[in-house]
Amino acid sequence: MHAIICGAGITGLALANRLSTLGHDVTVLERSPAPRAQGYMIDFFGPGYDAIRAMGLLPALEEVAYHVDEAVFVDEQGRRRGAIGISEFASGDLASVMRPDLEQLLREHLPAGVDLRYGATLTTVTPRRKGTRVTPVDDVRGGPVDGVRVGLADGSALEADLLIGADGIHSAVRRLVFGPEDSYLRFLGFHTAAYSFDAPGIHDAVGGRFCMTDTIGSQFGFYALRDGRVASFAVHRTPDPTMPTDLQAAIKSAYAGLGWVVPEALAHCPGDENIYYDQVAQIVMPRWSSGRVVLTGDACGAVSLLAGQGASLGIAGAYVLADKLTNAPTIEDALREYEQVWRPVVEEKQKTGRSAARWFLPGSRTELVARRLLLRVLRTPGLRSLLPAAIGGKPTTLIHDLEPAR
Repeated sequence: MHAIICGAGITGLALANRLSTLGHDVTVLERSPAPRAQGYMIDFFGPGYDAIRAMGLLPALEEVAYHVDEAVFVDEQGRRRGAIGISEFASGDLASVMRPDLEQLLREHLPAGVDLRYGATLTTVTPRRKGTRVTPVDDVRGGPVDGVRVGLADGSALEADLLIGADGIHSAVRRLVFGPEDSYLRFLGFHTAAYSFDAPGIHDAVGGRFCMTDTIGSQFGFYALRDGRVASFAVHRTPDPTMPTDLQAAIKSAYAGLGWVVPEALAHCPGDENIYYDQVAQIVMPRWSSGRVVLTGDACGAVSLLAGQGASLGIAGAYVLADKLTNAPTIEDALREYEQVWRPVVEEKQKTGRSAARWFLPGSRTELVARRLLLRVLRTPGLRSLLPAAIGGKPTTLIHDLEPAR
C-alpha cells in the first residue's frame, strides 16, 4: 500500500514511522517550508506513551524529557496558592517534553524509505476509480474507488492508495474532502499562546516546577528549560474565536494586568513568527473517512489544548490506524475498524476536556476560590487517586491489547 500523509507534525510523523516500519510506502506532505520551532511543554502520558514504548522510542523520549515536580499556582506576589504533583496527572508513566522536541524525535527516527516533503501545499483531492487515471476535472462518478489523486500548489500531482489527513485542527484535507472548518470546530471560549525567551531571573524563580498565575480570566505559566531559556504558556477567556492579526500586540493586551513575573515575560514577547497562537477548540465529526481518505489526530478529534492529551492521542491513534491498515483484509475494512475502536477513546477524552476547561481557568472570584479548595481536597491521601480520571479521563489498554494480535 502507498499512503500519502498530509502533515509532518507529531501525528503525521508517528504514522509515517509506523506505516513504513510495517512495510508500506509512505509520502509525507507538509505545507510549512521547514520544521516549526514554536510550541509549548506537554505532559505526555496515556496511550501515546504506550505507543512510543511499543515503537521502541522510549529511550529517545527519556533523553529529551524534563522531570518537573509539580504544577504550582502563585498569586500576584509569587506566593504559593495551590499545587498538583505532575505525577498525579496520570495513573501510569508520564514525561514532560517540549512539543518541538517530541516532533524532532519522531522526525529523526523516520525509516529511510519515508519520502518527507516540506513546502508541499495540498490544493485538490480527487478519487481514483478502478481502471482509470482521473484528473481533478474528470467526472468522479463511476466504479469503486481504489485510490486518490492529490494536486499540489506547484502544479504537480501524486497518486496513492490512501490519503491520510494528519494536518491538525485546521486541516486542509478535512476542508477539501469533508467541508468547511466551521461545520466541525467547537470553540471552547479561550485563546492560547506560547513562546520561549531568555530571562535568568524567571528561570531561577521557576526552578523544577511548572508555575502558573492564580488568576481570573487570563493565566500565564512558565517552565525552566535546560538551555537556560524559559518556556511560557498562556491562556485567556474570550467569546470571539477570531484569530488576531498582530499576535504580539494581542498577547500584551490580554495579559497586561497580571503580576508576578508576567510583565517581564511580556517584555520578552517575540515577533509573530516565533509565537505559537491558536484557539482552544475541539473537532467533532460524524465520520472520519470518505472513500480512500481518512483523518486522524486533531484533524478529526482534537480534544483541546486544555485537555492536555492531544499529542498522546495523536500518536496512539496513528499506531492504531497503522495496525488496522496492516492487518485488516481491505483498506475499507481497516478504516471502519479504526474508527470503531478509536472513536470511543477520543470522545471520552473530549468530554473530559470540556469539563477541565471549566476549572482550568476560573472566570470569577468564586470559581478561583473553589479551585483552590478542590486542589487542597484532592491532595488528601484518600482522594488523590481521583485526580488522574478528573484530569485525563479513563485509562485505556488499547495499545497493549494490539500487541498480542500483532
